[in-house]
Amino acid sequence: MVQAGDVLPELIAAALAREGLALQDRDVLVVAQKIVSKAEGRTVDLATVTPSARATELGGEIGKDARLVEVILSESVRVVRTRPNLLIVEHRLGFVMANAGVDQSNVAPQDGAHRVLLLPRDPDASAESLRSRLAELSGARVAVIINDSFGRAWRRGTCGIAIGAAGLPALIDLRGRPDLFGRTLEVSIIGFADEIAAAASLLMGQADEARPVVLVRGLDWSLPPTNAHELVRPEAEDLFR
Repeated sequence: MVQAGDVLPELIAAALAREGLALQDRDVLVVAQKIVSKAEGRTVDLATVTPSARATELGGEIGKDARLVEVILSESVRVVRTRPNLLIVEHRLGFVMANAGVDQSNVAPQDGAHRVLLLPRDPDASAESLRSRLAELSGARVAVIINDSFGRAWRRGTCGIAIGAAGLPALIDLRGRPDLFGRTLEVSIIGFADEIAAAASLLMGQADEARPVVLVRGLDWSLPPTNAHELVRPEAEDLFR
């Protein structure tokens, strides 16, 4: 189990070696947000949290621990929607998501403390740090995606998305290219990093699988790298905020 201060690139390189795998150019490593946050020490002990009046009131309205609500609010810039047992916020990084990504699942209790896990402070920077060190260790030009499970405005169920990316284009803009019949595409922009993250999530699982890193091989792209922040829809274009 990953702990605060663990060096993820070395752990990943060792796991690859145990599996007899050597990284190649254009390999993509999809890394679960949870182990990145754990390695970066992004945990909060709820016993140390004093809820504000706002957190206490909101917690009472939706039926959540006021201390947990306080942590969620500290990671957010605004509350978007609420209903019993649900708190949708705009995260400080721009993500519109449940509970600001503050998670209690698969966070092992220590010394009887009730800890929750936050998102990395800067997932794109975390992805670049992983990519850079893994490239040094392997000699291969690799890409890294940090993925997390998100709900979606139009559909039920969670799906893996990229919250951090390095070494590949997060978006691929097809506008201006022809379709099969020569019609010029006008609105097609592909969430390339999100599609990779979702595919990897099928192997990672959501419960007790303990499979937090997936190697994706065989993809190709021609555009320069961009980070996952490019995937966040600007507020002016967002009809759901």
